[in-house]
Amino acid sequence: MSNILAISGKEFKSYLTSPMAYVITAAFLLGTGFFFALPKGTSIAFGETSMRGVFGNTFYLVIILLFMALMTMRLISEEKKLGTIELLMTAPVRDSELVVGKFLGSVGMMVIMLAFTVYYPILLVLYGDPDVGPILTAYLGIFLLGSMSLSVGLFASSLTSNQLVAAVVGGAILLGLWFLNSFATLLPVAAANAVGYFSPASYLPDFVTGIIDTRGIIYFISMTALFLFLAVRSLENSRWN
Repeated sequence: MSNILAISGKEFKSYLTSPMAYVITAAFLLGTGFFFALPKGTSIAFGETSMRGVFGNTFYLVIILLFMALMTMRLISEEKKLGTIELLMTAPVRDSELVVGKFLGSVGMMVIMLAFTVYYPILLVLYGDPDVGPILTAYLGIFLLGSMSLSVGLFASSLTSNQLVAAVVGGAILLGLWFLNSFATLLPVAAANAVGYFSPASYLPDFVTGIIDTRGIIYFISMTALFLFLAVRSLENSRWN
């Protein structure tokens, strides 16, 4: 546990000193503000005292996926490029501890990004009478989606020493998973249900509308654990190769 905390703390501090992290955070907050005020029909999110126009917007959610891929593209690929991965491989640190530590460091940065967006629900509470329940469940869903996206990005980063390639691979996997739900509509009902199960787009709308479905929680946690496991196995293969 001490190794995990040390690694996560190091990664979190590296985010705070990285210009890229500030650029991504600024772009994320700018996008959130844009979708918060974006007209939807004859009303806007602020006008209807709801965050549904933000967290329920497909384009905004896709942006989150891509930002998470950018946040994690350097986590392991940079270690490989600089040659410091060999030092980590020979240090008394397990591959699983390395992966989980880097993952938690990125989760910490994501939490800060989401914390800055709380400004918008506060505005709704001060100047309106919103239903707080759906707002809280929406944040839970976004956190779970973001955590899964970070694990996918971390896995992609473990595959290559090129950060750009890692970002492209991570983004492609995330977009593929997201649009599986749309692809499933072209299939027979039985096949559509099976394929749609693997898409985060099948579960997030429930969180946005205030429904906490245990199937969605299990899905996000399982997918996060799966890609962290794949990242560990990728590092193990690198060790033997």
